[in-house]
Amino acid sequence: MKKSSKQNNVLDKLKQIFPNLTERQLKQFESLSRIYGTWNAKINLISRKDMDAFDERHVLHSLGIARVITFLPQSKVLDVGTGGGFPGIPLAILFPETHFFLIDSIGKKIKVVQEVSEELGLTNVSSAHIRAEDCNEKVDFVVSRAVTKMENFVPWVRKNIRSTHKHTVKNGILYLKGGDLLEELSTFPKAKEFALKKHFSEPFFDTKKVVYLPL
Repeated sequence: MKKSSKQNNVLDKLKQIFPNLTERQLKQFESLSRIYGTWNAKINLISRKDMDAFDERHVLHSLGIARVITFLPQSKVLDVGTGGGFPGIPLAILFPETHFFLIDSIGKKIKVVQEVSEELGLTNVSSAHIRAEDCNEKVDFVVSRAVTKMENFVPWVRKNIRSTHKHTVKNGILYLKGGDLLEELSTFPKAKEFALKKHFSEPFFDTKKVVYLPL
């Protein structure tokens, strides 16, 4: 099948940002919009508007976390409220030696995660239909895409963060958020904001950030 200009654009951008991507990884990224397009027709995971900008709003946005940290081999990352697999699936493609555990409280979304992971051949992804409050998996980092305010999120996942650190930064939360976060983060003085507009030129990223909170 001939690649669309959008696919070519995103693959070129990925090669530019992550120059060490293998052919296998590039093929996996290339397959994402097709696979999710098929599933979206069945389950309606993603809005029509977002599906039209899938690579930008889901793939690149998820990979914004990788502009803040490089996950080490054998480390473990928990994706809370993953929906259909974001940011976990794109990050799992990028970091094949890191294990990603994706959870969501909606069973049909986890079914999609499992099917997508299998089709992509991702052996470093596992998933479960479970609420964050009930998950006791121990991990180095928790990632998520703005499922709730930080004051609600931190109590859910604090128990999951390992006390021993492998990375150059302390274990904690890497949260994709947007807008003015001054008030929301006022009770978390250790939180750091990383603006994604420094890494991606598209207007979508003008207000998008990665919030890192060591725990």
